[in-house]
Amino acid sequence: MRIPIRDTSKEDSYCVTADLLIPGRGEPFKNGCIIVSGTKITHVGAVSEVLKYARLAALPKTHVEVLMPGMWDCHVHLMGIHKVSSAAIVASASQQALAGARSARDVMLLLDAGFTSVREMAGYGIQLDQAISEGSLVGPKIYSSNCIISPTGGHADAHDMLADWFHDAVAHGLPCYTADGVAECLKAVRTQLRAGASVIKICGSGGVGSERDDPIDQQFSDEEIAAMVAEAARARRVVGAHCHGKPGIMASLKAGVRTIEHGSYIDDEAADLMLEKDAVLVATRLIVEDGLKLGEGMFTPIGYQKLLVTAKAQWKAYQLAIKRGVKIAIGTDTGVSIPGGISQGRNGLELGYAVKAGMTPLKAIESCCANGPLTLGPMAPLSGQLKEGYDADFIALSKSPLDDIDVLAHAQNVTHVWRAGKCYKSPGHPVSCI
Repeated sequence: MRIPIRDTSKEDSYCVTADLLIPGRGEPFKNGCIIVSGTKITHVGAVSEVLKYARLAALPKTHVEVLMPGMWDCHVHLMGIHKVSSAAIVASASQQALAGARSARDVMLLLDAGFTSVREMAGYGIQLDQAISEGSLVGPKIYSSNCIISPTGGHADAHDMLADWFHDAVAHGLPCYTADGVAECLKAVRTQLRAGASVIKICGSGGVGSERDDPIDQQFSDEEIAAMVAEAARARRVVGAHCHGKPGIMASLKAGVRTIEHGSYIDDEAADLMLEKDAVLVATRLIVEDGLKLGEGMFTPIGYQKLLVTAKAQWKAYQLAIKRGVKIAIGTDTGVSIPGGISQGRNGLELGYAVKAGMTPLKAIESCCANGPLTLGPMAPLSGQLKEGYDADFIALSKSPLDDIDVLAHAQNVTHVWRAGKCYKSPGHPVSCI
């Protein structure tokens, strides 16, 4: 047993024991425990081994049924919108107090559901993360791209607005950005870095929620994608590409894009390239299922028709990627904030779709925990695993998700939530910003 360098007799040190410990990567084991000091995990192991040291055995203890790392949702949007449309997204920029109020509820719901980290792929996450860090809000750690970047007329452009009006909205905080040609693409990346982006998001293909582009078509040119990847790399950031169609997927991978978001038309050739490049797929099935259920209540009529076609291809591609061993991180694409309906807090449903697509429950948990930081490249924190030296972000459950992955789909099964060593949820003490 390693003798800790840090003094674990301090008041900020404690022990959590569990009937079952799921480390996030590797095999679960019974009668496990962790020691936390400050914001870090200092010990992980069997109770019999860790607590044989008197100074550790004397620490305050909490016992739980199941202990595992806090989950990661690697594709969310925090915009406070009620519909997936360019009009709703543009409106959020002109009603930022309303969008902020809705998003404040969303980040609390994420933490309540056991998501201690999220990767936000366009939205107001940078400001929300600042509010969480300073204690004004309660929520997960947010790693944001700030804007989504596309060419003019692409997925991040508001096709039904006059161009000047759109650019004015962007200048006033709309989390979208258009760039054409290598020089503008470099400026687009630098603009996101100036805002504090942890990751860069680009449009490798057209989209579903946008009006006049086709999800199958490649958007940025090969040269433009390569320029943005190289510029991001200079600042130790990786690029995640919104990609449905195969041309955009292949071009993005060849240029060094780290993550493929959605991946609706991945085939064997694309899977081979993902394996060769060690790229990560963020498959986002939950938004597809929600959209199929709600139809034009969630998407515009044009978007819904696109979804009907894309949904079938995406499910086939997801199963293929799992079968081929492509590295996968869990993401939901959740961005709609409707109390009592579609909102954050339901993100654990994504793991159920991963299992239906071919993962084991343990593999789905690894995809939602240990694989999460992989989507940030050099900016990745030590997170997503119960491991010495890692962030003290972890949760407790009333039942084992290894027996039923749907346990993670319901926040009431998450009995405790710790983030950065602090307990935000326990029986009788729900997550609250008060």
